[in-house]
Amino acid sequence: MKTNQATHSCELSIVMPCLNEAETLASCIHKARGFLERNQVEGEIVVADNGSTDGSQDIARSHGARVIAVTEKGYGSALMGGIRAAHGKFIIMGDADDSYDFAKLEGFISELQKGADLVMGNRFKGGIIDGAMPPLHKYLGNPVLSGIGRLFFRSPINDFHCGLRGFRRESILALDLHTSGMEFASEMVVKATLNGLRITEIPIVLHPDGRSRAPHLRSWRDGWRHLRFLLMYSPRWLFLYPGLFLIGLGLMLQLLLLPGPVKIARLTLDIHTLLLSSCALILGVQTVTFAVLAKKYAINTGLLPHDHRFVQLIDKITLEKALVFGLATIFMGVFLIIYGIYQWYQTGFGELVSGYMMRILIPAVTMLAVGFQIIIASFFSGILNLKNQKES
Repeated sequence: MKTNQATHSCELSIVMPCLNEAETLASCIHKARGFLERNQVEGEIVVADNGSTDGSQDIARSHGARVIAVTEKGYGSALMGGIRAAHGKFIIMGDADDSYDFAKLEGFISELQKGADLVMGNRFKGGIIDGAMPPLHKYLGNPVLSGIGRLFFRSPINDFHCGLRGFRRESILALDLHTSGMEFASEMVVKATLNGLRITEIPIVLHPDGRSRAPHLRSWRDGWRHLRFLLMYSPRWLFLYPGLFLIGLGLMLQLLLLPGPVKIARLTLDIHTLLLSSCALILGVQTVTFAVLAKKYAINTGLLPHDHRFVQLIDKITLEKALVFGLATIFMGVFLIIYGIYQWYQTGFGELVSGYMMRILIPAVTMLAVGFQIIIASFFSGILNLKNQKES
């Protein structure tokens, strides 16, 4: 079904993902319906059921909600099922555990009517009632992951994982969200930021979960899934910056130690450190090439939006130019190896001073490895261009 062709028959859809929420679902629907009636908003309540076995579906229908059965498991899957089925121009989504007050959605609809594409709730500004959020989430998980999200993507959002948020249906569907689990919350914010959507944030109050059973959220598992998603969507922080650091460290130590040992107080840096610097340099080059190739692939496949400056820079580095540079690097490495063999010949192929010879061979092997990496990376980059060339 083409989701972006759905007909909007009302202004607002309130979407609630549901998996065995019999204890709290009726209360959430009642509050949401009260909001619609008091504010004279033409809307609907959609319960995206993810396979409940406690009668949640019947409760939803008996209270006037429209139930959408979503067979694919996961928080993100349930929400996307509800969003696709929604009829509203605007959507406000929120968990059905009674931790969010669906009776107080005026701030969301107001911001959406003013032109916002995504309106995020902020529980830290609005207030977290005692017992509503575990200390691990309140003081570590949410602040750290939200901080990483702001750093990586320059997002204006301070509460990445707030489950109560409003948005324009068409704007969010156009982002082509894929994740099925709890990381769906991060994906929406990240992609909205990268695609330049208008994002605002309003304070909301978080109430204690109204259910007697344990929540579906698993702190460490879902926290890792959020972090993994943030890293995978930022080749700069996952590959580029660590790679540049390793290259800088490796080059600095190579230049420092090639003439001979260096003493710093009682510490002596010698041939062993030079060997480690070679490893850092090789790994750094490999990591930076991964950054370039990963971003190029992500742009080509639509996972990341088009980056004009990046594409211009990459277009200047043709396959032929990269091959010439890689071959030149390999040639320098071969030259140093030949020079080392000549030095050995001068001794009648006898015993050599190991430190002196290693200061020739370590840079030589480093250049061979780096040159080879550049060549194979340039060919792989060319393979990534084949699809675009075919389409053009």
